[in-house]
Amino acid sequence: MTGNAETIIYEDHETDQEAADAFGERMVDLLNSGALSLMLSVGHRTGLFDTMSDMPPATSARIAEKAGLDERYVREWLGAMTVGGIVENNAESGTYYLPPEHAASLCRQSPTDNMAVFAQYIPLLGSVEDDIVHCFKHGGGVPYERFGRFHDVMAEDSGQSVVPALETHILPLVPGLTNRLGQGIEVLDVGCGRGRALNRLATLFPRSRFTGYDLSEDAIRYASQEARALGNNNITFKVFDVSRLELADKPGPYHLITTFDAVHDQRDPLSVLRGIRKALADDGVYLAQDIKGSSHHHGDRDHPIGPLLYTISCMHCMTVSLAQDGEGLGAMWGREKALEYFQAAGFRTIDVHELDHDFQNYWYVCRP
Repeated sequence: MTGNAETIIYEDHETDQEAADAFGERMVDLLNSGALSLMLSVGHRTGLFDTMSDMPPATSARIAEKAGLDERYVREWLGAMTVGGIVENNAESGTYYLPPEHAASLCRQSPTDNMAVFAQYIPLLGSVEDDIVHCFKHGGGVPYERFGRFHDVMAEDSGQSVVPALETHILPLVPGLTNRLGQGIEVLDVGCGRGRALNRLATLFPRSRFTGYDLSEDAIRYASQEARALGNNNITFKVFDVSRLELADKPGPYHLITTFDAVHDQRDPLSVLRGIRKALADDGVYLAQDIKGSSHHHGDRDHPIGPLLYTISCMHCMTVSLAQDGEGLGAMWGREKALEYFQAAGFRTIDVHELDHDFQNYWYVCRP
């Protein structure tokens, strides 16, 4: 090895030392950010951010007391929040303070901007790392049941990204849809999860009838309990493998079919889409939310959360499909591939929408 202050040569490869140092610094930042993501998730799940958002500067003991948590753990968590620049610490008084500008992105009081919800994906995915490494070596996939809190997190995600925008942004994508729902139509949500969006629609439009399908028994049980609690008598949730929708004798007709971030992780996405087309009334509309991507790695370099989405795809969306001997399409299948699949399923008119508040998704309005 020979070199000087600017250049190091390893065998036949010349390395720019300044670039190498800069990348090393970036790696340190990545490690710190990954660690902070774990602590953000803890702060969200324990309610510490919500507790501190309503408090003046306080000691760790006072914060722990108000949150109903163990002080020693809270104190160490506050250390991570302090050095991470999330919480302010007054050394003289020994107090900690969550600035309102930070609380706006970390608390449940911000129903559409709570980034701590998304931080939960990091420990969730980390819990299956051993399984994923095994799949890298031997193929196959990791089944849904290995992701213990996935439906919890997805319900929170939907609760702040989809549900609040239904009336104001999503339904207006289809002219006249709100009026039709008010008059009464048949609606199906494919891959409904815990049914947050569908239960909201059922509450808003009591004259319409709603059906939700999902493969998870736990998710369907939760959705049904919420429907009863809300007094929604116009909704039915069923455990159903939506890849079999295409084979059903009489799958409809439904006047509106929705999928909220649910197509790309199916065992056979094209079969699901064909089933949706088969179940749709001639004058019906299929409204699909799915991840914004380009279908090409180089096209996603400027995506604001591209690394996060590809990681979620690799460690959840793709692998749960492969675990069913499926296609393994992945979350980042992208706009081009989505349009190809919608057309192959029999949709002739496809409009692609983007919402100002939603940088993560495309919204597809598909008609026969």
